[in-house]
Amino acid sequence: MNHTTLKIDGMSCAHCVKAVRTALEALDGVTVESVSVGAATVAYDPAVATPEKLAQAVNDAGYAAAPTA
Repeated sequence: MNHTTLKIDGMSCAHCVKAVRTALEALDGVTVESVSVGAATVAYDPAVATPEKLAQAVNDAGYAAAPTA
């Protein structure tokens, strides 16, 4: 498993945290380690998920996400 942190803009409350967690947990090969306003840390299987795919799932949920370096 690889690990990454996503920087997420547009989050402001517990509802946002739940929406991001739900979006990430829906992906195969992903284990959500933590989600807070502005960031999410996940472990993922690189055979089925990528940091870009993780960010896209968050973007699709209505937030602006990008993997951190």
